[in-house]
Amino acid sequence: MKHRQILPAWGRILRGQRPLLSLEITRECPLRCPGCYAYEPEHLGAAGPLRQLNDLQGDRLVAGVLALVRRFRPMHISIVGGEPLVRWKELMVLLPKLGEMGVEIQLVTSAVRPIPREWKDMPHVHLVVSIDGLQPEHDARRTPATYDRILKHIAEQRVIVHCTVTRQQTQRAGYLREFARFWSEREECRKIWFSLFTPQQGQESAERLAPADRTRVVGEIARMRGDFPKLQMSDIILDGYLHPPASPQECIFAQTTTNISADLSTRIEPCQFGGDPVCSECGCVASAGLASIGKFKLAGLFPVSRVFALSQKIGAHFGGREAPAA
Repeated sequence: MKHRQILPAWGRILRGQRPLLSLEITRECPLRCPGCYAYEPEHLGAAGPLRQLNDLQGDRLVAGVLALVRRFRPMHISIVGGEPLVRWKELMVLLPKLGEMGVEIQLVTSAVRPIPREWKDMPHVHLVVSIDGLQPEHDARRTPATYDRILKHIAEQRVIVHCTVTRQQTQRAGYLREFARFWSEREECRKIWFSLFTPQQGQESAERLAPADRTRVVGEIARMRGDFPKLQMSDIILDGYLHPPASPQECIFAQTTTNISADLSTRIEPCQFGGDPVCSECGCVASAGLASIGKFKLAGLFPVSRVFALSQKIGAHFGGREAPAA
């Protein structure tokens, strides 16, 4: 969310609304990436695994998404999956309509198929391409969305490259620097973001960072920024990685975002990760940024997070959790 949107967003919270919407637009994905939170068994809780959920296509999907936007009136929507490009025909209709409604869109994709050329000319659409490290490791984890295919499909686009740092990537000195150098030299890349792998409770996967890994990665990213201007990771975000919220109730991002899955009705709780995330190891870039902002004190007295929490209580009491239907 842009800084100029924060005050209007706060007004929305006071009215009992959540200004952010995250939407799993499809259950389908041709990839089987290790550690993907969307396909963890507990992601949707009692609703069952994402791949078993009924999802929508064609005109029904377009109408359903527009109805959600009219209902929740978000200022910003993240379109995720599954793989959103599975529904590229529906997105060709949806993206212009959402722009006409004044909604900023972040579309997160693996770039497994070509990205329509028209999307580059939509200023309200921000394309984020997920890359799992350098080519050898990425191609092993993300086939068929290989480096060769991604580079072909993002040609003439302007994308944000997003890498979730896993423990495997921390085992070789200079790995993240190599990654930042490669993508900094690509004209199609306009920004580079790093997140940290966020585990679920009880999950002991190869991706999970040890505490020492986390500290070392944050320090490395901080040192690299001067060498790679496209690496846009602020002190606020890095501090958020070192001091994440203790629970979803203390996470401003979780408390200001409505997360909905591919049937356009199932809620994802307690945040976009679903299930039972380990908040003390949260590596979400949005959560990190808002968490540290929440620690700032207004007039040197009250943390912003406390004012957000009070605003939500006021909004829930007087206006309910959602905006009224249009």
